[in-house]
Amino acid sequence: MTDEKKVLTELDRQIYEWQMWVPDFGEVGQEKLKNASILVSRCGGLGSVVAYELAAAGIGKLVLAHAGNLKHSDLNRQLLMTYDHLGKPRIDSVQRRLRDLNPHIEIEPYGENISESNARDIVSNVDLIIDCAPLFDERFAMNRQAVVQGIPLVECAMYDLEAQVTTIIPQETPCLACLYPDQPPMWERQFPVFGAVSGMIGCIAVMEAIKTIAGFGQTLKSKMLNVDLRSMKFQIIDIYASSDCRVCGHF
Repeated sequence: MTDEKKVLTELDRQIYEWQMWVPDFGEVGQEKLKNASILVSRCGGLGSVVAYELAAAGIGKLVLAHAGNLKHSDLNRQLLMTYDHLGKPRIDSVQRRLRDLNPHIEIEPYGENISESNARDIVSNVDLIIDCAPLFDERFAMNRQAVVQGIPLVECAMYDLEAQVTTIIPQETPCLACLYPDQPPMWERQFPVFGAVSGMIGCIAVMEAIKTIAGFGQTLKSKMLNVDLRSMKFQIIDIYASSDCRVCGHF
């Protein structure tokens, strides 16, 4: 979260000119992005695209959390990673690639994944969260802090050729624990994935974040977008808060 309001510079107007032509967005919306701070949890197949598109859009500050060193098996989808960085910390490659694209962006890196022990402090520094983590322990930790601290959370996930995304607004919409009271029993750390699938849903998640911050358009509040790229079916369904949710307590 920023303390002092930043105004658009002439360079900003040159860089973001074309997106400021979008109706209902304009310079006011761009200035809101410049003053926003977003957490991206994991910069892998989903998070790489999310972080890259946020940097391209002119988000003022990115808080990034991603542990571990780069492996060969990351390269089919983690687009902020490069072959010459194999064996080195993923978060270093992420920062380098983002700064190549946008040297003006502020980056707060964490070479660790979100957990119950660090979620409160990391989440407290942002205006919005985009959850790109594959493990439910991380997702539950972020959801809990989003609800406690009143921070919007864009929740996105994918498996095989399927993907889903929703936008959680504390005290207004269902939270992640309403939808998943417990970790699905069949969920595994490793799963089939094309980079194009995670990239597609990542771009949708970015637009949810931009619309939420800038305050225009319709978002997926209390709705879930389900996508099946095997059959090219896109479906939006209503989702509901659970009356006995252990996190949001149905408000």
